[in-house]
Amino acid sequence: MSTYFDSLRQSIPVAPLKLAATEGARDFAAKVNDTLVSYRHTNPTHDLNNAAFRGYYEDSYLLDCACPRFGSGEGKGIINDSVRGSDLYILSDITNYSLTYSVCGMTNHMSPDDHYQDIKRLISASDGKAKRLNVIMPFLYEGRQHKRSGRESLDCALALQELANMGVTNIITFDAHDPRVQNAVPLISFDTFMPTYQFLKAILECTPDFRIDSDHLMIISPDEGAMSRAVYFSTILGVDMGMFYKRRDYSTVINGKNPIVAHEFLGDSVKDKDVLIVDDMISSGESMLDVAKQLKERQARRIFVCTTFGLFTDGFDKFDDYYNKGYLDKLITTNLNYRDPEIYEKPYYKEADMTGFMASIIDCLNHDVSSSSLITPTEKIQKLLAKIQK
Repeated sequence: MSTYFDSLRQSIPVAPLKLAATEGARDFAAKVNDTLVSYRHTNPTHDLNNAAFRGYYEDSYLLDCACPRFGSGEGKGIINDSVRGSDLYILSDITNYSLTYSVCGMTNHMSPDDHYQDIKRLISASDGKAKRLNVIMPFLYEGRQHKRSGRESLDCALALQELANMGVTNIITFDAHDPRVQNAVPLISFDTFMPTYQFLKAILECTPDFRIDSDHLMIISPDEGAMSRAVYFSTILGVDMGMFYKRRDYSTVINGKNPIVAHEFLGDSVKDKDVLIVDDMISSGESMLDVAKQLKERQARRIFVCTTFGLFTDGFDKFDDYYNKGYLDKLITTNLNYRDPEIYEKPYYKEADMTGFMASIIDCLNHDVSSSSLITPTEKIQKLLAKIQK
């Protein structure tokens, strides 16, 4: 952390920091704002009297903004504070389905499309006055539609190009489904961060007897797409890894995708070992729970599931059932996206808090310094492991 603050001391902010949150991300943004205020007041890195650091120490960096709707369902973006010459960060949670709006007397829940439109509305409302525009979408809009199979749209690539054309300089996301989608916008900054350190910290907080060595722990990738995450986890922790691959029925399409016929396992024995399953998201959870069940049938000791985004599109009934049957011990997700408040009542659930990490990312980008230590938190993880060993 001292190296992090040293880099801040040796740099000048791009411009005064401003944070605009769409309605679906306001609770999380408020926590990030409080952390930023605390950072800058308790760890002073600059001279308050220097004109170059105007607006550096503030009681709040949040803007007064909104995206109200007309009775027809149309909307508009409003920013009630000045953003002239600022380094503006627009934060949005496109998965927050809890918000509603009225369309001709009927109630609609906000979809990812609605949240994405609100991002563009706030960009438009800034009226070109901000010195720099940055968009933070923890869950990347249409990130699962990142490649084309047959005659399909490339929604994520189109959205990124649209933001670039509107003047956005930085796009910040977390655990992108496929980071190669940034090839659609090669001339702007695209950063995808991983919550590896926060996952480990959360597990250690809720499981004091969690042992990190090759005799007691194994990392599991639930499919081919999560291999890179599992490889990083297993390498940094010095433990073995295994993987499942999905056999699909490509002659059938259900809910827009080919159904999974079976999960096949590749790897060493998991008998009497704790297993840590890592992935980017839980949607319905069907695939993840099937993997957990198969591992338990292979006599794994305990099952820990770590996913960046918990969407739980089919509710929690099956998770409850698998927990009661002993197939699932702990489920860890981040607080980067909206989750049904019911999840906090579940005995198997643990939240990995990302507010401090998000504040560090914003602070780092505002100073325009290298974020490599944040993208790859190897040093922090090694310090955590050394602390455990002691």
